[in-house]
Amino acid sequence: MKKTIILVLIVVLIIGATGGTIAYWATRSNGSANAARGSLQRFASADDFIRAFKNGGKSQYGTAEDGITMKSASPSAATGTASESATPEHSTTNVQVEGVDEADLVKNDGHYIYAVSGDTVFIVAAYPSQEARVVSRIAFDKGAAPSEMFVLGDRLVVIGTSGYERTLGEKGEEYPSGNTTFIKVYDISNKDKPTLARTIEYEGTYSTARMIKDNVHVVLTTYPNYILYNKKGVEPSDVIPGVSDSLAGSGTVEFAPACGYRDIEAVNPDRFTSFLSIVSLSLATGDKSLNKKVIAGSTDDVYASADNLYVASAEYQNYADLLRQQANDEETTTVFKFALDGPRAIYRASAQVPGTILNQFSMDETNGYFRIATTRGYVTREGSSSTNNVYVLDPAMKMAGRLEGLARGEKIYSVRFMGARAYLVTFKKVDPLFVIDLGNPNDPKVLGELKIPGFSDYLHPYDETHIIGVGKNTAEASPEEGGNFAWYQGMKIAIFDVSDVANPKEMQKVEIGDRGTDSYALQDHRAFLFDREKNLLVLPVLLAELTPEQKASADRQADDYGTYTFQGAYVYDVSLEGGFKLKGRVTHAEGSGGLENGDGYYSSPDSVRRALYIGDNLYTVSEARIKVNRLGDLGDVATVKLI
Repeated sequence: MKKTIILVLIVVLIIGATGGTIAYWATRSNGSANAARGSLQRFASADDFIRAFKNGGKSQYGTAEDGITMKSASPSAATGTASESATPEHSTTNVQVEGVDEADLVKNDGHYIYAVSGDTVFIVAAYPSQEARVVSRIAFDKGAAPSEMFVLGDRLVVIGTSGYERTLGEKGEEYPSGNTTFIKVYDISNKDKPTLARTIEYEGTYSTARMIKDNVHVVLTTYPNYILYNKKGVEPSDVIPGVSDSLAGSGTVEFAPACGYRDIEAVNPDRFTSFLSIVSLSLATGDKSLNKKVIAGSTDDVYASADNLYVASAEYQNYADLLRQQANDEETTTVFKFALDGPRAIYRASAQVPGTILNQFSMDETNGYFRIATTRGYVTREGSSSTNNVYVLDPAMKMAGRLEGLARGEKIYSVRFMGARAYLVTFKKVDPLFVIDLGNPNDPKVLGELKIPGFSDYLHPYDETHIIGVGKNTAEASPEEGGNFAWYQGMKIAIFDVSDVANPKEMQKVEIGDRGTDSYALQDHRAFLFDREKNLLVLPVLLAELTPEQKASADRQADDYGTYTFQGAYVYDVSLEGGFKLKGRVTHAEGSGGLENGDGYYSSPDSVRRALYIGDNLYTVSEARIKVNRLGDLGDVATVKLI
């Protein structure tokens, strides 16, 4: 998301100058996880706050200023409320944790579909399907970009980004300060005429959001304007993220600092370059509170259980040479734990573990214990000493157990925690699937391992003893090519039988296309639609195929790419006994859809991004339209044009 020049410059400052904005307090111990920290600190004065900020912006050759006084910050607690779900039978967003909703670009309540398309949110009457139509549009101002949503009863929450210029200095000069995130709450009791009930704007880049019951928690990272590092007379209010909160009819509300410098909890006592913020609000009728938790730190990935939210941030260290890479044994990830108490996030503890994580699925909480899987070191064709590890932390974020040194020379491609087990896929040449026992949090151990060609980018539970893996097939490189790696090929979907934990097996599989074939579901689990009771699996696929002549050629190479021939949804009937049976495909593209030019995936409005079902019908969603097909035979029912 950090695509502006400003943010690129800030990233350079972070890596080259401060690196570990949140690693100062951690004590390293030969790669072992570091002690948990039960409380952060607060700045004792405005001067100390500004000094720490400017230290963070200094180049690697500068010397940090001393004399910063900190004081302890302490935690506290409160409660939340419940909500209802809609009918008829329908799919919902594929989430990591049951009961913890994740914002997405498409939502569905069983009667209506809500879809982001360009700068507009469309509300589509979807049921009954024969009468499907657009009932209203919510258009956003030029420069504003809606990205994800929540729907709860008669409330629609739209989260997006827009530019904002903040006036600084006595002469009124304006400097761009990066993205501003908006959170807009709409009353949709009348779907034909949604009304804006509340607008919150917050200086920072949107990371992700979760909704638990009727409480929404939005996670952001804010990089203060880089010009401020060398500006004289800087005040805390110039640096602290700004926020505005306007209710319908209240008129324009100016930006004001989200909090005072005394309220900001700091991880590194002498420098910082960014802020991690959790903005929480309730959708309960009449609740107009807005809670902001601001920490001098940053965020990479977020995991949330029903009770706690964890923010993970990779660490970098200071070096005299700008180009010097961090040594393998210095890679660390800091995890912050926040209690979710109604519409509030309360800091509880933090800890540091060796290595870095892949994504949110690298983290989990079960029975109060936090589990995290990391890769330590780098993987290259020439060879690597990387290792993969699983750490278990107790409710106070203190180390309870560890399992280190898995799959040396490889890296993690997918993780799924399921109760007392973890399933871990690593890859470099072959795909080891590890079955890990976490029943005793003090003694995690490997129960079994399966090595097969290819890798899984996403693991999804089929039932308690079977897992669906979605990823790529591979072909080993020849000795002439170095031989110490593999070329990825087309997509592969597999069902793994883990009922015999010591001997996991690949019991079913199907391959799709050749090298170049891809899917949104490989990078975004929300694009994966599965319903075991309906034997239904739907994936958006960009299909690349080699011609018959290419396949038969004696000169064919493992790194040969296919030509794009299709983009749309692959619809499977899936079962343990029958495996994956392709029922058919649904595309939104007319004619070739520009696929011969390499278009049709990220760039085309006809690219199918999501699939869902309501009753007996399948709905596929692109920016351009929503198509309705019968689940039974995929026959056409209706098409709703969006753009």
